[in-house]
Amino acid sequence: MRIQVYDSMSRRVVPFEPRDPGKVGIYCCGMTVYNFAHIGNMRTIIWFDLIRRYLSYRGYDVTFVMNYTDVDDKIIERAKIEGLSPDEVTVKYERAFEEDLAGLGGGQPDVVPRATTHIDEMIDAISGLVDKGVAYPAEGNVWFAVENFAGYGKLSGRSLDDMRAGERVEPHPGKRHPLDFSLWKAAKEGEPAWGSPWGPGRPGWHIECSVMSDKYLGMGFDIHGGGSDLIFPHHENEIAQAEALAGTEPFARYWLHAGMVQMDAEKMSKSLGNVALAREVLQRYRGEAVRYWMLQGSYRSQVVFSEAALDDAEQSYERWRTFISSARHALGELPSGPTQRPVDSPLPDGDDATAVRAFVGAMDDDFNSAEAFAAIHELVRQGNRRLPDAQAGVAGAREALAADVTAFTELTGVLGFSFPEHEATGSELVGGLIEYLLERRERARANKDFAEADEIRTKLTELGVAIEDTPVGARWRISAPSH
Repeated sequence: MRIQVYDSMSRRVVPFEPRDPGKVGIYCCGMTVYNFAHIGNMRTIIWFDLIRRYLSYRGYDVTFVMNYTDVDDKIIERAKIEGLSPDEVTVKYERAFEEDLAGLGGGQPDVVPRATTHIDEMIDAISGLVDKGVAYPAEGNVWFAVENFAGYGKLSGRSLDDMRAGERVEPHPGKRHPLDFSLWKAAKEGEPAWGSPWGPGRPGWHIECSVMSDKYLGMGFDIHGGGSDLIFPHHENEIAQAEALAGTEPFARYWLHAGMVQMDAEKMSKSLGNVALAREVLQRYRGEAVRYWMLQGSYRSQVVFSEAALDDAEQSYERWRTFISSARHALGELPSGPTQRPVDSPLPDGDDATAVRAFVGAMDDDFNSAEAFAAIHELVRQGNRRLPDAQAGVAGAREALAADVTAFTELTGVLGFSFPEHEATGSELVGGLIEYLLERRERARANKDFAEADEIRTKLTELGVAIEDTPVGARWRISAPSH
């Protein structure tokens, strides 16, 4: 099966065919570094980190580019509030972002360009747009003329008339059309500024991504990513700038957009004040559990942030840790799986490779992580059933368990999880014992020994373990002990 992706431009699932055979270029819009990242910001970045990991697993040579916007109105305002220079603000929040990214198990992108180190390239691009008649200077500013680019609106699917009726745009002296957007902003007193043919100023927000993606990946690169809230105007404007300047299309072959994280039925947003900062969440939950929560549903889905959802994710992740800890005890040194399954190589056959085939089939289908996670959980259930025989030395059981562990480490590694050997903590020991008792209860129910199954449930309830039976197995959480 070939990889398929949902392309926001065509609004359908399409086969993924990179521009250059065997290579993939990804550009993901990164942070405007004026504040700490909230959990919605980080979910988008972590998802594109996974897409990079998965494409590497499927044999591609991937170049992943993510930018920092380090000159912006928000940065200037934050500098005034904190009594710092704009440069000090950006350095502070870049470091904080990188700490949060590491805490969530995210890998560092291959290239992390900053807007302020590409000013000359942006000025050259703006000059080229002026020369082509799709941009015009006015009172020290430069504006992109949306009416002069025939394809404007093709990503968002809206016409200029629709956009004009639906958008509230502030008028500006010298601006010809309400939707014309800024390429260069005339300098204001006390703000960062650079020299240009139109006078001192700084670039508009949109031009930086067009210029930097083209510099590091070239026109027609493979995947442009970001949150779905960037489709309009940011990504629409990127396309207009890049294609108008180059005189060719496409700017990017595929547009992938991550769904928003909601809190109380509203998009999580710093401007709305309804945010959960990533670093605050990481103080309450282990990074692996938060990553699990971020990745367990489709990247395109809109998800709701809640402590209950994170609690469920932490419990599910603990099942993985408990399994691998028990397998390590039974097997000693753990086997590791392959790090790649190239698209032009056949997948393994046999019953012990079912999980690998299910995982790859799911992820090839527009990175369907829900089905991919389900394949891993089925693998863990199978491995847990084999543990007693492997521990008892039953013929063939160790080999069967080792095959499960090999697949488990391979697939969870693709997702960015690792399980280093270390001493079990008290919470891990408790979790392991609970899982063991639940496995015994499940076997008792399968053998129609309902008295033993009920006795195990009653004892766990008395000890403060709440159990919920679901179609995919028993779920548990620590509650108040029963008296």
